Amino acid sequence: MINNFIDISDYNKSQIDEIILIAKNIKKNPKKFSSVLKDKTLGMIFEKQSLRTRLSFNLGMKKIGGHVLELSSKDIGFDNIREKSEDVLRVLSQFIDCLMIRNNDHKKLVDLSNQKIIPIINGLTNYSHPCQILGDFLTIQEKIQNFQNCTITWIGDFNNVLISLLQLQNIYLFELKVVIPSKILKSNQKQIKKFKNKKNEFISDPKLGALKTDCIMTDVWLSMGEKNKNKIKYFKNFTVNDKILNIASKKVIFMHCLPAKRGQEVTSKVLDGKHSVVLEQAKNRMYIQQAILIYVLKK
Repeated sequence: MINNFIDISDYNKSQIDEIILIAKNIKKNPKKFSSVLKDKTLGMIFEKQSLRTRLSFNLGMKKIGGHVLELSSKDIGFDNIREKSEDVLRVLSQFIDCLMIRNNDHKKLVDLSNQKIIPIINGLTNYSHPCQILGDFLTIQEKIQNFQNCTITWIGDFNNVLISLLQLQNIYLFELKVVIPSKILKSNQKQIKKFKNKKNEFISDPKLGALKTDCIMTDVWLSMGEKNKNKIKYFKNFTVNDKILNIASKKVIFMHCLPAKRGQEVTSKVLDGKHSVVLEQAKNRMYIQQAILIYVLKK
């Protein structure tokens, strides 16, 4: 059986709990896991820029005993021109045990995973970013004592990170307030209907969304490579600043998947301030990546 990790919605609560528990155990006792993936090789393909995903998968795999091979999709002909992607995947399966792909084509990832040749992990696509949100969820569990009953507020764009957050919320049913400019909300009604439930709400007032919340999450207003620069004008008054934090819970945590555009979606004072957990959030990516690798390769 081939286990893939493409979207959080592909998993149930007990499976995600198991991945989170593996990550916590690795973090507590890394030496215990230092050879768990001995002689296993992870291939990585980055068709988009990457810092945190690259570091966390590369070092994470090595720290649990595995090997890492970074591949260029252009150099190996992973483009359906020289040969079919499925044929490339079959050849890769003779040399590597798992393939992580970061690209801008979610459908291609799904199609490749459906071949069930080797495990495919979604390192980010135009549609979703499941590894990021599981790392965030690990951080939330560490920082918020009663995380089952916490309120999370997203302030920003309707993007791939939010899609994964909504998939997670649909499973765990924590309180989620999604704060998005009204024009962007209107253009995403079909997606919103798919994710809507009694525990989440979609609004366009950042102050209302931040009121007494336990966690504020944001991301850049324009995703990597996005061409619609005019969209930025919709985000007036959407900057996470001290005024926003002051109406949240006293122990509110601020999260950002990074990279950040300081002065746009967040001020430097908030990003570097006492409520910010962005560096711990980034480091937790490694533990969650290790847990995902163990889950897909050891099951």
